[in-house]
Amino acid sequence: MAKVTGIGGIFFKTKDVEKTKDWYQKKLGLETDQWGTNFEWRTARNPDQKGFTQWSPSPTTSKFFGETDQQFMINYRVDDLETLIEALRNDGTTILGEIETFDYGKFAHIQDPDGHKVQLWEPNDEEYDKIVEGRTF
Repeated sequence: MAKVTGIGGIFFKTKDVEKTKDWYQKKLGLETDQWGTNFEWRTARNPDQKGFTQWSPSPTTSKFFGETDQQFMINYRVDDLETLIEALRNDGTTILGEIETFDYGKFAHIQDPDGHKVQLWEPNDEEYDKIVEGRTF
C-alpha cells in the first residue's frame, strides 16, 4: 500500500520573508537561500540514501497554501504517489488539481478534513540533491 514516509517540507507564511530568513540564519544558524533551506538526512534502513526536508517561508499574500487564512502547509514524502492519490480519490478525499511531475519528483495536493491544503511528494532524491548542491547559501 502506498503511504507517507516522512516530512518533505514545512511551508509557512510570514509578514517579511527576508527578515524571517535573516533572523533564522543569525539566531539559529540556518543557511538560507531564496527558497529557505534544506535539511539533509539519511534513512535508517539505507544510510547511503540521502533525503531532504525543505523549510520555506512565504509572503502572507501567498495563494500556494490554498485559502488565504491557511498559515502553513506540510509536504509529506510518499512512496507511490499515483497509487496513493487513486486510493484517496476512491475514499472520497478531495484532490486539488492533477499530479505534477518534475525531475526531482511528483507532487499532488489534497485537502484534509479541516480544509487545509496538504502537499504530497514522491521524491527523486538523486535529482533533488543536484539542486541542493547547486545552491549557494
